Amino acid sequence: MADPVPTMRHDPEVLGLMEAAEAFARHAGEVTLRWFGGMVRADTKGDGTPVTEADREAERTLRADIEQRYPSHGILGEEFGETRPDAEVRWIVDPIDGTKSFMHGVPLYGVLIGIERRGEPVVGVAHFPALDETVVAGSGLGCWWNGSPAHVSGVGAISDALVLTTDAPTILSGPVGPGWAALQSAARFTRTWGDCYGHVLVATGRADVMVDPILSAWDAAPLLTIVREAGGRFTSLDGVETIHGGSGVSSNGPLHDAVLKRLRAPG
Repeated sequence: MADPVPTMRHDPEVLGLMEAAEAFARHAGEVTLRWFGGMVRADTKGDGTPVTEADREAERTLRADIEQRYPSHGILGEEFGETRPDAEVRWIVDPIDGTKSFMHGVPLYGVLIGIERRGEPVVGVAHFPALDETVVAGSGLGCWWNGSPAHVSGVGAISDALVLTTDAPTILSGPVGPGWAALQSAARFTRTWGDCYGHVLVATGRADVMVDPILSAWDAAPLLTIVREAGGRFTSLDGVETIHGGSGVSSNGPLHDAVLKRLRAPG
């Protein structure tokens, strides 16, 4: 990551955490690449989602790195649960977000790290090992894409927007299905460049809106900080700025309220 803009007010702790999180995400990403490149066998978890040995080994790597550097910090991970839940600083990790892409050799999967301090998100990292692409952000430190400042788009109308989701049949069959259909009809383009990569596309100005009707905390953990520091907005479908809302909408900002209104369209 390049040095933050000198005129920004730096929080030394946040800067240190951001740099460490990027290094840890890259380390875990190297682990995932040992398996990546073809079909990878997966088990099915209790919630019906797939998990591979690469997921487990990458999370073990993340936890070991965090424990060694920050033994008093808490950790919440998708595969191995939570340690030290009362810690002031908590790392929330998803070793492979986009496991379905990963297990089919598709490079649009990411290693995600979000850090909360006293319950507030302050650091976000999304690293895409197979693309050698990394987005990092820290509260007050901006958002950085492969070492350069990242910014959301300036699109001001849904009719000009590229709108993303992860899986169209899933969203159409759920509670916001009618709203998604309305948004899709209004948008210039819609695509399913999904999971965490869709949110990063918004933060880097390559897409304008990303809608995820279902997000766990480890899926959303870095996204609020990343999108906000890039100049956009990240909320739940209810419009609350949180990583714990069970859903997520990223936008460039000007489109956000109009997107939420369309998603609430009655069936």
